[in-house]
Amino acid sequence: MISSPSPRDSALIVARNVRLSLGRPPSRVDILHGIDLSVAAGESVALLGASGSGKSSLMAILAGLERPTGGEVTVSGLVFTTLDEDGLAIARRGRIGIVLQAFHLLPTMTALENVAVPLELAGASDAFARAQVELAAVGLADRTGHYPAQLSGGEQQRVAIARALVGQPGLLFADEPTGNLDTATGAAIMDMLFARHAASGATLFVITHDAALAARCARVIELADGRIVADRRGA
Repeated sequence: MISSPSPRDSALIVARNVRLSLGRPPSRVDILHGIDLSVAAGESVALLGASGSGKSSLMAILAGLERPTGGEVTVSGLVFTTLDEDGLAIARRGRIGIVLQAFHLLPTMTALENVAVPLELAGASDAFARAQVELAAVGLADRTGHYPAQLSGGEQQRVAIARALVGQPGLLFADEPTGNLDTATGAAIMDMLFARHAASGATLFVITHDAALAARCARVIELADGRIVADRRGA
């Protein structure tokens, strides 16, 4: 069950002493080492770091996709670390949009159907019309009836971005959102994400290894070996 939001934190995201380890001693691998982090509503934040620094793991924990080994995560006043899988799914619905490096598109659904899924789950009557608009916004108006196997990697990435945006979430996580896109398309997609952020006031949390992309965010957090080593203002 989801408890009522707690008023104790005014921040949208609060992580306290978050740790993540895989395996057991003596072969245990420590991924995250006591992460403390607070993100205010409406911020644009870049999580910058080299491959293997723990960026994607931290994002997965903050988004409620993975459980930490220890510590506490609160999002929108809900303590994610106390919720079961069903509770986390309900907590994310309508609140959080997520773009992962692995697209997780449903192979038996068209691009249009994949994008409409979050709205259908939320009971929206105009799910397909809104999905059509989002696909057009990412340049795929002519690919709505194609299945994932019929799309290039870059096109699948854009479908995943449209799916994350279609519900107009107040919090958007994007893990290397331009990693499978050519330079021009990647720049256009990032322009769109930042424009949406500015227009809606949604919190944008971008995971990247690209310092130029990170600099577009108002705040840049740098991760190395599972620890925050810098937290500074960017754009």
